[in-house]
Amino acid sequence: MSEVPVVTPAELKAELEAGANLVLVDVRESDELEISALPNIIHIPMNDLPERMSELDKDSNIVMICRTGNRSGKTTDYLLANGFSRVRNMATGMNGYATSVDPSMKTY
Repeated sequence: MSEVPVVTPAELKAELEAGANLVLVDVRESDELEISALPNIIHIPMNDLPERMSELDKDSNIVMICRTGNRSGKTTDYLLANGFSRVRNMATGMNGYATSVDPSMKTY
């Protein structure tokens, strides 16, 4: 995997609060979303991404999300390799978001 563009949880929170037009794609499995999730996400499990990539606009400002940043990093790389230009990985994932931005969220 090459170096993918990242956004930290704090930067993402600031962008969302500033009203940035972001598309949040969570690539975790359904049971993981029951533990913690950001509002207004598009849920596309990592293994479904090749078949569901057409649901995403290649010109959108996309942030990929998973538990720790590993799966979302791989899917960020995949989208960039397939013609998407504005895709970032949320570094440290939802566990990092819970730890650094919203301690009310559960980690796992």
